[in-house]
Amino acid sequence: MDDRETKTATDTEKPIDIGGKIRSARLACSMTQEQAAEALGVSRQTMSNWENGRTYPDIVSVIRMSDLYKVSLDHLLKEDPPMTPKTTSSDYISYLEESTNIVKSKKNLGKTILIVSFLLIWVLGQIVRWCFTDPSDIMGYDALFHFLLFPVTIFVFSLLCGIFDHFGKGKWCLPLIMGTLFMVSQFFSDELVQLSSFSFSAFRYGYFVAGLLLSLLGVGLGALIHRIKGR
Repeated sequence: MDDRETKTATDTEKPIDIGGKIRSARLACSMTQEQAAEALGVSRQTMSNWENGRTYPDIVSVIRMSDLYKVSLDHLLKEDPPMTPKTTSSDYISYLEESTNIVKSKKNLGKTILIVSFLLIWVLGQIVRWCFTDPSDIMGYDALFHFLLFPVTIFVFSLLCGIFDHFGKGKWCLPLIMGTLFMVSQFFSDELVQLSSFSFSAFRYGYFVAGLLLSLLGVGLGALIHRIKGR
């Protein structure tokens, strides 16, 4: 009884020929492999491997092919397959799940490294200023940090967040955060030594505006590059 049930489950599992579907959809659009590969941002050899079933396309590429060939994802992934496929639907679904998780892990790792690098530059800048800079060099160091190193760091960080779409729509809040950090950084460098006369006006709002504009420029440019790459 168990053997028959196992055999039935195996026999009824729907196979899928993703390579054949991709090839048929491309031919229906009268596109060559070279043209499709260029539109998808991959090599012709990669396209050939996908269509011949040697490798699987990742989920992002499947979605792009769906848009490029003007066919639905159901047509590519769920339509009844030929009689002699090499791959089952469960195999491909497992592959898509695994590749999606890998992409997410790499993106999260990249985002973490980017955030940690930014914070390290900010913290180390303050440590160097207070612990390793002679009084006679304070003004020169502050000029170097506040007018070169930190502004460049803010711009590059924001640019990369835009290019890789870190934080999604939340990336547009970065300019406010960057402006605040730039202003606080200036406070720690210039005003903290005068705590007896401290007031909220000690924060120089020009630094906030500068950090905000730099970050906004970086995020905007990065988002534009991200959109162009997506197309």
